[in-house]
Amino acid sequence: MAWTTYQLSLAVLMVVTGSINTLSTKWADKLESENSAGDAQPFNHPFLQACTMFIGESLCLLVFSISHFAKKRKQSQSNELAAVVDNPISSFNPLIFFPPAMLDMLATSTMYVGLNLTYASSFQMLRGAVIIFTGLLSTAFLGRLLKAREWLGMLTVIMGLSVVGASDFIFSSGGSNNSLNSIITGDLLIVMAQIVTASQMVWEEKFVTKHNVPALQAVGWEGIFGFVTLSLLLIPMYFLRVGPPFSSNPRMVLEDALDGFTQMKNNPMIILAMSGTVISIAFFNFAGVSVTKELSATTRMVLDSVRTLVIWSVSLLLQWQQFYWPQIIGFALLVTGMGVYNNIINASLCKCRRGSDSEPLLGVNEDQSINDEEGRPSVIH
Repeated sequence: MAWTTYQLSLAVLMVVTGSINTLSTKWADKLESENSAGDAQPFNHPFLQACTMFIGESLCLLVFSISHFAKKRKQSQSNELAAVVDNPISSFNPLIFFPPAMLDMLATSTMYVGLNLTYASSFQMLRGAVIIFTGLLSTAFLGRLLKAREWLGMLTVIMGLSVVGASDFIFSSGGSNNSLNSIITGDLLIVMAQIVTASQMVWEEKFVTKHNVPALQAVGWEGIFGFVTLSLLLIPMYFLRVGPPFSSNPRMVLEDALDGFTQMKNNPMIILAMSGTVISIAFFNFAGVSVTKELSATTRMVLDSVRTLVIWSVSLLLQWQQFYWPQIIGFALLVTGMGVYNNIINASLCKCRRGSDSEPLLGVNEDQSINDEEGRPSVIH
């Protein structure tokens, strides 16, 4: 059946806010401002940016709480017994979200360091490696047996990642202020961060989903734990000296938050960019959960691929990078691999053979998706 106006609005909201999330972060990286030493330098503060990302996730808990209590009040006014049957806010210990929040903090911080060193489009494409590591870790720790289709999908994703990485290596001289070593380092950091992200997803599936925690509530708790912990870690980072390309602040430390605030003060556009990250993260998670509920987890995955295409197109229009034709091949392989892994392509072929036109591909029911995200509170940035 055709999508309703509400469902279409959710899909557009997910693609737009998801794209803004990455683009606003990269925009902040490219903005220059006078630092604490009086020099005009690009805003290179990935850990401070990760803190703002966790603020956006924390807002999801506020949205969930308002929605929950509004629904409960409405049920109470209607004299429905269901109003006192389910109270997910007090049915679990929030500390179960502390370990995945720490994994999320490590992965996000590492990816933001990588994003500062490479292209926004490569950042988004290389995150597709999470499928590979999630499949391998779920086999090792969850006892899951991967089907031949899933192995094929993972192999295709590897091929796509190889093409994207090779493209950055071969064409790194154009459209970027970063050196070849910086771009390669950034790409490798992003791929390695997917191991941590995959560990987070496996942990959530093993220990969190059994509590049947609403996704927005889970994202909110992880945001709170991540923000508090990373904010405290900014203190030792202020004294930990590192060299380039991981630091470009005047004191050459891992993260100089005070220098970051100075640059934000001297260039309000940086504040605007970081505000875009906060707002887009909150709306993106809300839209993603709603798309899974209203349509399917499969639709959510397809829309996430559209988001990658949008980020790539905008990066080209803003001349943040040049057009490299191998990236088209890499993107096509990544999308194909994800489609095979998630059984989208197989389901589409079966539907074509049956000649059924009663349900569009993006309207596949959630029980038809191998990797249904409903009940899996994985944070997707």
